[in-house]
Amino acid sequence: MPIDAKLQKILDEAKALGHPPQHEQTPELARFHRREMMARFVPMPEYSGVKTEDRSVPTDGREIPVRVYRSGGDGPSPVVVFFHGGGWVTGTLETHDPYCRALAQEAGAVVVAVDYRLAPEHKFPAGLEDCLAVTEWVLAHVRELGGDASRVIVGGDSAGATLATVVALLLRDKGVTGLAGQILLYPATAYYEPATGSYVENAEGYGLTQKGMIWFWDHYLNDKAEARDFRVAPLLAPSLAGLPRAFVVTAEYDVLRDEGQAYAKRLVEAGVPVTEVFAEGMNHGFAASTNEFPFLPQAKDVLRQVAEWVKTVG
Repeated sequence: MPIDAKLQKILDEAKALGHPPQHEQTPELARFHRREMMARFVPMPEYSGVKTEDRSVPTDGREIPVRVYRSGGDGPSPVVVFFHGGGWVTGTLETHDPYCRALAQEAGAVVVAVDYRLAPEHKFPAGLEDCLAVTEWVLAHVRELGGDASRVIVGGDSAGATLATVVALLLRDKGVTGLAGQILLYPATAYYEPATGSYVENAEGYGLTQKGMIWFWDHYLNDKAEARDFRVAPLLAPSLAGLPRAFVVTAEYDVLRDEGQAYAKRLVEAGVPVTEVFAEGMNHGFAASTNEFPFLPQAKDVLRQVAEWVKTVG
């Protein structure tokens, strides 16, 4: 179907700002522009009652910052360890603060958002190591957080969803139990070479571009050879058997559409229960970036579907 009219208006307004294409920016400038976009919106009023706590998780002689969101419901609650998107380069706790507030309230969950190290200052696997460490900490301290040990979920959007897929794989391989689910909003599951059909079809004009995604990959990896590592491209994992159930969202006008759908298919083939949502007329970033897209009913609908799914896990 054609791209959603409201979404097209948002894309036109973003283009009118006159920013250079992301692939022509430095990481510092791209981060500044993302903060600038964030400043144009505020969290939706209906989620202003969610309580937050900034704290840190100790690991290897240092501290990983996290933000804990609680909706104030009766516990013990499901716990979602959330990894923000932003191509491993530009996202922060603040860019995804509205989404984490919304998810905490809609799902009645404790959300633990991870401020993992970013590239290019900290290339692969630094951010992944932070996400894995925090998830293991949450599994060991779930009751302290007011959570239900049988309902711990990892999740994220875009690059954060990639990190969630890999954390689930690594926990399985380490024999760590307790992970009950994974929320994967348009994950990057493969390297940009060879290009998929959606990389070609949606290369320009829909927000995240083909060149922009290549820019992210080039900043994230130390060397192209790392693209052969399943911790970078989880579609390369030899087996997806034994992973927890998954909620997978892909969007029609997204360069990552095909690889997200391929990952969902492999999960199903491996016997993993999958709830899959395909968002017609939507683009990359529509579901989790409520700060940028606060008026899209499709984003609210997917949020509520995710929340209902979270309530059934465990």
